[in-house]
Order: sequence, then structure tokens, then C-alpha cells
Amino acid sequence: MTKVAEQLFISRQAISKWENGDTTPDLDNLVRLTEIFDVSLDELVLAKPHEVKVERIYENKPLDLQKYNKLYWFIFRNIILSLLIILAILTILEILGVPFVSNWLI
Repeated sequence: MTKVAEQLFISRQAISKWENGDTTPDLDNLVRLTEIFDVSLDELVLAKPHEVKVERIYENKPLDLQKYNKLYWFIFRNIILSLLIILAILTILEILGVPFVSNWLI
């Protein structure tokens, strides 16, 4: 901190008092500190990192409910069809007398 004190033309003790919270730097020293540390005054005083504001743009486009409805019924139909096929295979194996299928169902 000796370098900073020299750049601000103040004593090391003054900086020590700032660090301990005994005193605060005046506005001129704050401005010079922002230049030395290359930070904004908000960052220096409020200890907040520089915030980058991101603007989000949403399209006001209506949802295509018909597309989602078709997808829902396609998935639902395939699940039901898969369950029916599995049930049919298990029934056929049971009729044929495959022993391990009987053990599964018990």
C-alpha cells in the first residue's frame, strides 16, 4: 500500500485508517483510486462487481397448441402400444409353457 499512498500523496497511516474503517477517503482520493485500480466508483465504494446488463428479447409468438397436442397423443399412443405388445408376448410365452415367464408373474 506504500505505492498507493505515494500515488495519492498521502501517508501509509491514512490508508491504514481507511482499511480499518476509522476514516474514509475524500472524493478526490476516491476518484484517483478508481483510476489506479481501474474500477468504477460503484465497484470501489459499494464493493459490487461491474454488472453487465443483458436484455432478453422474447417473441410474442402464440404457442402452436396443435403441434404439442399431436406430439402428446403420439407419445401416449406409443406407450400404450408398447405395453400391449409386451402383454401379448408374455401371454404367448405363458401359453407355450416357457417356465421363466410363470416365475415373473407370481
